[in-house]
Amino acid sequence: MTAGESHGPALTCVIEGLPAHIAVNSDDLRSALSRRRLGAGRGARMAFEQDLVRITAGVRWGETIGSPLAIEIANSEWPKWQQVMSADAIDQASLDDQARATPLRRPRPGHADLAGMQKYDFDEARPILERASARETAARVAAGEVARLLLRQGLGIEILSQVVSIGSVQAPNGQVLRVEDRSRIDADPVRCLDPASSANMQALIEQTAQVGDTLGGVVELWIWGAPPGLGSHAVAEERLDARLAGAMMSIQAVKGVEIGDGFDLAAELGSAVHDPMTFDDGRIVRTTDRAGGIEGGMSNGEIIRLRIAMKPIATLTRALGTVNLSSRRGDLADHQRSDVCAVPALGVIAEAQAALVLAGACLAKFGGDTVADLAASVEHYHQRLIDQGLAGRW
Repeated sequence: MTAGESHGPALTCVIEGLPAHIAVNSDDLRSALSRRRLGAGRGARMAFEQDLVRITAGVRWGETIGSPLAIEIANSEWPKWQQVMSADAIDQASLDDQARATPLRRPRPGHADLAGMQKYDFDEARPILERASARETAARVAAGEVARLLLRQGLGIEILSQVVSIGSVQAPNGQVLRVEDRSRIDADPVRCLDPASSANMQALIEQTAQVGDTLGGVVELWIWGAPPGLGSHAVAEERLDARLAGAMMSIQAVKGVEIGDGFDLAAELGSAVHDPMTFDDGRIVRTTDRAGGIEGGMSNGEIIRLRIAMKPIATLTRALGTVNLSSRRGDLADHQRSDVCAVPALGVIAEAQAALVLAGACLAKFGGDTVADLAASVEHYHQRLIDQGLAGRW
């Protein structure tokens, strides 16, 4: 659960159900949050706003203790907003910063502004956009890093993303990611593994910024080490592909998710789509991974692959036409701080969302009040598959 507004005093998240003895500290969270701020095309806020992170509950001496874990990410810009975003009632006529307090009555097309005003009975968009802002994803990234550490320490699962397209520029298909590519990807200005594609993406971002427009793109996500059987074929809400797709679609500006070869499979014959099985040194392996590591709502022990599509950001310097709810006439949309392109950050956020889903699925299957209990249950399961002749690549 996350709480907090974009210009409020802090973002907060609470995670419950974590086993004890996950090694975690504030530096792990700071590192994850710094990855979220990476990338060409980000707005000025990324440069001046720091993520002041603090673990306030659930960890002692660098380890989880089995109780709910709470994280606070303070807003370094809060002094400028403490009147406009005050939790207590104030005399609005006495506001020091009247410009910031100006009611936002020109809703932005493509944003939550108007639908939120209609739903919650507000006559301006500030109460809506403050929570709808993708700033909220900082709390998800912090929570996701804790989940990533659980997956790594208890099961050896690793997660990595890269940008495969921005606007019309697309990286070559068929690139194979490795866990070792993480530092190289993070060092690239758009988090793309292919240098030529990265250069073209950066050039496109610069061109787009000059005309006051925005760009979307696609991120690819790889997950190594997930055991077979996470999720369920029996209950719709527990299907792993459904849970992963829902988690990705919950990220602001995401409009599409595919697993494995996804939409490309729809144009093929069945004989060209499904992944044949064979034995390799006594283990059952698939000769291809078009399904993206998930079959029948469950992980199958192969690499899990997803692609996530993000639309261009809805706040444009070159504002689109809208309605002015004060004058009741046509107007140009309000302009708030905006990035030109946030696709590089999307990959980091998607990693966090995937970690949270997988951590939940692993704990549901294997349980354990401690990381050691979890690891022992995983090892017992692995040995059972070997003994029954059902072990695969995992």
